[in-house]
Amino acid sequence: MSEDLQGVFPHLVRSAYAITSPSTPEYNCIAWAAGDTERWWWPLAGSFAYWPSNVPVQETLDAFIKAFGTLGFIPCENKNIEHGLEKIAMYVDDTGKPTHAARQLPNGRRTSKLGQGQDIEHELDGLTGPLYGTVAQVLKRPIDR
Repeated sequence: MSEDLQGVFPHLVRSAYAITSPSTPEYNCIAWAAGDTERWWWPLAGSFAYWPSNVPVQETLDAFIKAFGTLGFIPCENKNIEHGLEKIAMYVDDTGKPTHAARQLPNGRRTSKLGQGQDIEHELDGLTGPLYGTVAQVLKRPIDR
């Protein structure tokens, strides 16, 4: 990931983002949102990547929703912080293909892993734009599971 994050993600300028960890190729944004820092999550058949069993091996929003569903997440409409709920925002490009996931923090901000780059804390729309697209779906699950 570029050292100039604001050049790649122009909305970060008004997001007051913070880099929270160094770059690592061990995991990606989907894994990070799922709470997994040991492996790379992506629906690639026969690859190094992890994908939950019984979930279609497809780069579709529905497949990603089902993958997070294996962890207890369900779709919701409210992007805001809600007491007792953990949330994930799914980003898609202009064709509807998933590009990124960001986990909501207790303070209402989001945490993201930028490819093989750093983890950052940011506002929800801080990563919208040409690279990751827009937020298409928010998922939720109870914190006390």
